[in-house]
Amino acid sequence: MLMVWSPTGYTLRELDGDPPQPGDELEDGDRTLVVNKVGASPLPGDRRAAAFTVGKR
Repeated sequence: MLMVWSPTGYTLRELDGDPPQPGDELEDGDRTLVVNKVGASPLPGDRRAAAFTVGKR
């Protein structure tokens, strides 16, 4: 799971494979996101990890 930050809130996206790690940079269209932390999925009963991102400064 990938929680993609935007000024209006997070968007949840599914990913295949292992989650990216804190500090990893991801391209999202014309912006770069940085993984801030990896934690539990926000979905009830979902045992997958979720990577939470912030916009790169």
